[in-house]
Amino acid sequence: MPKAYWISTYQKIIDDNKMAAYAALAGPAISAGGGRFLARGMPERTYEAGISERTVLIEFDSVNAAIKTHDSPAYAEALSALDGGAVREIRIVEAAE
Repeated sequence: MPKAYWISTYQKIIDDNKMAAYAALAGPAISAGGGRFLARGMPERTYEAGISERTVLIEFDSVNAAIKTHDSPAYAEALSALDGGAVREIRIVEAAE
């Protein structure tokens, strides 16, 4: 079964306190679901139409594991803490074999 990658990009952080509360809950929820943080932070460089925005890359053993983690009660609690504190996008992508 191919691995999966959860990719988050942050277009705008509106409330640093809400982001901190989210991070405190999201990290453990994602790790409990089998997620492994591979990269997070601002890009060192962007190309073409790239926008310099905070990006997080998390590896899972499968698409199902990533979706199950996102839809879990623990991650829902993290999302509740974020409560509009950021404008972002999350994509779950299956790895190429």
